[in-house]
Amino acid sequence: METWGMVIVVLLQAAYISGTAVESTIPTTLDGPFSPVTVALGDEEFRGNAVDLPDTDPRVVRRVKGFEPEQISVSLSAAADSVWISWVTGDFQMGPNVQPLDPSSVSSIVYYGRLRDQLTLVATGNSLVYSQIYPFKDMLNYTSGIIHHVPLAGLEPGTRYFYRCGDPLIPAMSATHEFRTMPKLGPKSYPKRIAIVGDLGLTYNTTSTVDHMKSNEPDLILLLGDITYANLYLTNGTGSDCYSCSFPKTPIHETYQPRWDHWARFMEPIVSEIPIMVVEGNHEIEEQVENKTFEAYQSRFAFPAKESRSSSAFYYSFNAGGIHFVMLGAYISYKKSGKQYKWLQRDLAAVDRTVTPWLIATWHPPWYSTYASHFREAECMMVEMEELLYSYGVDIVFCGHVHAYERSNRVYNYTLDPCAPVHIVVGDGGNREKMAVAAADEPGHCPDPLTTPDGMGGFCAFNFTSGPAAGKFCWESQPEYSAYRESSFGHGILEVKNETHALWTWHRNQDSYNSIGDQIYIVREPHKCSIQPALAAEMNPLFRDY
Repeated sequence: METWGMVIVVLLQAAYISGTAVESTIPTTLDGPFSPVTVALGDEEFRGNAVDLPDTDPRVVRRVKGFEPEQISVSLSAAADSVWISWVTGDFQMGPNVQPLDPSSVSSIVYYGRLRDQLTLVATGNSLVYSQIYPFKDMLNYTSGIIHHVPLAGLEPGTRYFYRCGDPLIPAMSATHEFRTMPKLGPKSYPKRIAIVGDLGLTYNTTSTVDHMKSNEPDLILLLGDITYANLYLTNGTGSDCYSCSFPKTPIHETYQPRWDHWARFMEPIVSEIPIMVVEGNHEIEEQVENKTFEAYQSRFAFPAKESRSSSAFYYSFNAGGIHFVMLGAYISYKKSGKQYKWLQRDLAAVDRTVTPWLIATWHPPWYSTYASHFREAECMMVEMEELLYSYGVDIVFCGHVHAYERSNRVYNYTLDPCAPVHIVVGDGGNREKMAVAAADEPGHCPDPLTTPDGMGGFCAFNFTSGPAAGKFCWESQPEYSAYRESSFGHGILEVKNETHALWTWHRNQDSYNSIGDQIYIVREPHKCSIQPALAAEMNPLFRDY
């Protein structure tokens, strides 16, 4: 017995050493900064063709009857003990004259529990209907089905729950679904895998991305804006990958709102069981009469705004174990004098890094991207907010918008800095507008600065005054802050291992799901970097009149 015990120990040690050897082949940010790399992926076929799923695809057609729930999704609240369940009952209407459904005619009820056959807990919520109105000749108006949002509170962290939603009196109830709450708050507790994707849309590349993402079994999904691309279509459903090119004379920028319903039906099998958190992109603006914007975005998702002391669905925060996520809005005011900036100050000041060591920020348009598409477009937001995020030691920034993949070295104010965040762009989930291929540093591809206004209409990107691009708007070669870039559809997986190490993996769609495009351990060094100390919320003067 003693001999067999020693053999087992030796085998376990060998396995451990072998595993460590494999892990050690993955670079870490401590090995950087890295020399810039551009991966050439060959022909257009590799990048994929952005072809829409048709309205007749069985994955997007309505499959329920009457007021049975559909488009079911789970999203997180600010803490691990609560989630939101959202769904739609009743069908949308399209036409010159639409009559909205009465939200009070159908109840918003969720039965839930820890055992599939014992859903003894009950929660109720609220419901609403939104409309997209265009009182112009030949344009069709839209009104949604009844959208329900129900909060579930008092949940146990890291626990599987089962639920059914709907109205039992009609009766119109969903099938039974399940979800798992986030791990408990603390520095030793993390979701196993977080999927991060941007600019998803509803194309055949979207289906590849979502299938691939699901195969990686994430515990949480972050979607970084440009969700459905409904605004690439006229109200009659005619679409284009360049709206302004194909429809230059429309009196208002139309959208085809059923695209939202199609997208939510397609996504339901995954987001009814895996929580999804979203932030708005430019394609969610969807202007209509009376200067209304973002109606679909604000109506269809539940946001932990109130729970995170935000007054807006455009910016909020939440915790997932030892990670504090900050979701920011690039298409509302981000100025230092504005509500969002002041909220961000308060939120960051309240973060206790001994409890949530990791601080991750996301928004839609990137500050650091070297592609010609949207080059330096978010410079005004960067001018206003970068110093604040840097002073509180944000570890990683995730963005979308640019339809390619890029990972930076640690960078602050265009300068390599070991205490700055790693910026990662994942704006290539499957969008209708195809890939970004040309880099701004390639001959003939540096854009005219006057063609790069930011989302709020400002111009902040001018010629550089110092550094290797001094006197120029673009670099003449891939800048040193850009560690890795490639044009491919796909998604990323973040695996936070402990207080200091997180494994980031970029998965391309076109590699049969078996190979990895980019992989690195992002390593925190809090002992080397000065971080603004957290202040207790009740003692922080920034909170006093909030």
